[in-house]
Amino acid sequence: MVITLLAITFLIAFLVSFITVRIFRTPLERILKRLIPEDISYAWLRYLQFAIYVVGISRGVEIWQLEKYITPQNNIPEKSREIIMLNADRWALEIYRTIIGTLSGIAWMLLVFFVFALVAYVIVRIFESRKLDNKK
Repeated sequence: MVITLLAITFLIAFLVSFITVRIFRTPLERILKRLIPEDISYAWLRYLQFAIYVVGISRGVEIWQLEKYITPQNNIPEKSREIIMLNADRWALEIYRTIIGTLSGIAWMLLVFFVFALVAYVIVRIFESRKLDNKK
């Protein structure tokens, strides 16, 4: 049952990451083409898409959270230790946790990217304005 849960959470995290990559492909492509020469901006776009998948899946499928379904809880007195059973409520909770974990991981990654892109954009604009001033 745990293997099925692991596979389902992986597929859900992959699907959420795939949808996010599709939604942000055009904005990321435009930002990178503006900041980086076009011949390598495609490579950076592919890397960012790969990073979205890696961050999304790793944050969505938290193995240490799934361990509680195969090992007894250590923070409980030994007499009452037992393995938590997977029921419909736990499935719903794990699926919800997977979706939210995937989205929050991707959101943080994209926030960091967009902050650095904003700083780079400001630097590019400063250099462009200096070039125009020097031509006059």
